[in-house]
Parts: sequence; structure tokens; C-alpha cells
Amino acid sequence: MNILYAASEALPFMASGGLADVAGSLPKALNALGHECRVVMPLYGTIHAKLREKMEFITHFDVKLSWRTQYCGIFKAVHEGVTYYFIDNEYYFKREGIYGFYDDAERFAFFSKAILEMLYHIDFKPQIIHANDWQTALVPVYLNLMFKSDVAFRNIKTVFTIHNIQYQGKYGMDIAGDILGIPYYAMNVIEYDGCTNFMKGAIDQADMITTVSPTYAKEILDSWFSYGLNNLLWYKQDKLCGILNGIDVDNYNPKTDPNIFKNYDKDSIADKYVNKRALMDYMELPYDEDVPVIGIVTRLVSHKGLDLVKYIFEEILEKGFQVVILGAGEYIFEDFFKLMQYKYPEQVGLRLGFVPDLARKIYSGADMFLMPSKSEPCGLAQMVSLRYGTIPIVRETGGLKDSITDVSLEGGNGYTFATYNAHDMFSAILRAKEDFDDKEKWRGIVENAFTCDFSWSKSAVEYQKMYQKVLEG
Repeated sequence: MNILYAASEALPFMASGGLADVAGSLPKALNALGHECRVVMPLYGTIHAKLREKMEFITHFDVKLSWRTQYCGIFKAVHEGVTYYFIDNEYYFKREGIYGFYDDAERFAFFSKAILEMLYHIDFKPQIIHANDWQTALVPVYLNLMFKSDVAFRNIKTVFTIHNIQYQGKYGMDIAGDILGIPYYAMNVIEYDGCTNFMKGAIDQADMITTVSPTYAKEILDSWFSYGLNNLLWYKQDKLCGILNGIDVDNYNPKTDPNIFKNYDKDSIADKYVNKRALMDYMELPYDEDVPVIGIVTRLVSHKGLDLVKYIFEEILEKGFQVVILGAGEYIFEDFFKLMQYKYPEQVGLRLGFVPDLARKIYSGADMFLMPSKSEPCGLAQMVSLRYGTIPIVRETGGLKDSITDVSLEGGNGYTFATYNAHDMFSAILRAKEDFDDKEKWRGIVENAFTCDFSWSKSAVEYQKMYQKVLEG
């Protein structure tokens, strides 16, 4: 199959979240299965110069967006066997940052339409275009409304993946014609609840809708998770499915990771504790092999369950834990963890911001990894922590539920709690400490963590099946 994977970000070129991990890993796994999957993304001005040096200019053309005619250049690069196309327009993409601009609707409408126009000018004809999140949600809309009359586009199918339904691309209806160029007779395609809604358009027009975990596909049919789209998704659920994300196990490999203090694997678990000692030194905390260390690497926002952590944080410390936190976000949580670090300097280590190499050090040096999310479409950190032999403590939601099974059950690889309740979370943490104190039992749990397979090779097979189903109609 020929697949064009459309995303607003992809590793190693540009990243702000989990989408970049997926766009940088899934195409490689699909190609390993014998398919031809290529990626298209914007040519951001902040892409590193060393990566830009590898890019080759292909062609340029004009893209009509409503009454506008905009320049579009196409660059191409090959990374780890995957071909990447880059949509160039300096007015839209030569900026500091990726998102959060006043004209994001126009920027990503241009990107979506340019993807389709590009197909007239390159030597690759996809059978499937796989769009991701609201930034590429107009691809299936434009394809069906403006391109399907051309025989060259008639048999192209579209898949749309919802990575996080909270971010839908919602704007006033005034932009539908003036900015997006949607014909008046088709306004209903992108209108939802009185707004222009990019994601609604893709849900309506794509041939298949996927989410990043099976549980999340079920959860978004519920109004508590759907941010208003549950009625539409109920109507479209015959073309809705969930496929659990994987991780790049070559990138996240404690045996070869250059960012950790000492490399190790399942056959040298003792060296994991070299990383624990070094992490404590790095965070200026005392080291004690008998004291369990909880790692938290996350955005510091309520959505990630940090209100639960805040509520019982001092109780956790009273039970003898040390906690290492890395992240940035809402000031209420930043200020809280600053206070806790000041009040408990021998138990709490804090770094505000996101430092990728420190994240790896926490994955490798902590004993446990806490993810009490209110909702979590997939989550990758729990998979990464297991890869490093660090045991997750998670709430049973979305991909956390699909990837982590409580150790009390056969094949369990972590500690789980179901309700969004601080003391249910605390109970899971205490169960983890009880097992940690039993050194022989804990070693068995850690050894089991190294057997967990969250490689893309498994998920890619599921995507292959889904693509085949789409092509078969």
C-alpha cells in the first residue's frame, strides 16, 4: 500500500507532544511490513539547521485558499528509510513555535489544501492519506469537496486519527468561506454547534476514524470525555476504531541510551540502581537504596491528575517516598511543587520546564512512575518507563488502561486504580511500596517490565489491517 501520513509535527524534525513520536515511528514500522508510507509536514523555520541541510528542493506551485493565492514550495528528505515532504511557506511557518498564533486556522487550512495540491507535482500517488488531529482535519474535507471530481483523486481513501479530542480547531462560522474557502452549499460539513469545527469535518468526511487506544475510542462516545462531539461520534461509530500507540524501542533503549548515567538491560538490572544513585545526586537528594523514588514527567496541568497528587502529596512523603518531578504548566502546580521542594528538601526534587535528557534520567533512575491522568488518549510515558524497568502507577483510563495491568493479576506490569480519587491513587502507591520493600518480589516485577513489548511492530500490523479494510470499502 502507498500511504501518505499527514501531521503537523514529526520527530526528529519538530515535536511538541506525542503526535510527533507517532509520526516519526509508525511510518518506519509500516515500511518494514513492505508498504510505502511517506510523511508530509510543514517546513517550520525552527527546524534545526543540520536537518534542513538534508532537504532537497523539489518544486513550487500556487495554492488557492478562498480568495487568496499563496506560494507553496516542496522540499524532500529521507530519514531512517522514510521519505518526508515539507510544505514551505514562510509567511505561515517561519515563526518561533508551532501553534498558538492568531491565524492558526488559516495556516493549517493552507497546509491541508497544499498536501492535496502537492500530489499533482510529486512522483508518489497514495492510496490512503492518513490525517492527524485538527491541524490536518481539512484534508478529507477538501478531498471530497474539491478534488474527487478529478480522476487522479477519485480512489484515494482517507483515515483520520484523533490524538486528543479536546483540541478540535473551533472557530467562528465567519471563517468558513472567507478563510477556508468552503462552498456555501457545504457549510454543514464543517459546522457543529454553531461553530466552524475542523475535527467535525474530518469525522464527517473521512473513510475511517481512529483513536490512539481502544479504550479511548469507547470513552469519547461519553460526554464526559468527548468535549461535545459524542453525539456525532455515536452516529459515526461504525467507522470508529482504536489502535494502541507503540514506542520507538530503538530510541528508548536503556542498553544504548546516551542520555542516562549508565546503560543496562534485563541482564544487568543492578546497573539500574547506579542510575538511581546518580539521579539523586543530580537532583541534590540523599540516596538510600531502601527508599522508593517516584518519578513524574508531565505537563503540570489538572488534566494530568495533578490535583490528586497535590491533595495527598504530603501523605506520600510521610510514608517515606522521595519524588522527582519534571515539567511545566499551570502556576498553581508549579508553585505547589516549589513549596514542597522548599519544605521537604531531602525528599522532593523539582525541575521546571522540559529537559529531554533529564526525562530519560528519571525514567532510568526512578523506581516507580506516576500517571494519575483524568483522561489519557494513549500515553507513552508509561510504556517508556516499563522499557527502563520503572514500574508505572496509573489510573485506568484510555491507553493507560490498555497498556498497564495491575500486578495482582496474571501478567501484571504495574499498579492501577479505577476511580478519579486521591485516596484510591494513594492505595495503589502504598501497594507498590509494600512490594518494593519485598526485594525478591520487586526484582521479579522489574524483570517482568523488561518483557513488555510496546514496539510499533505490533501496532503497525493493526494499522495494516485497518488500511486494508478501508481500501476494500
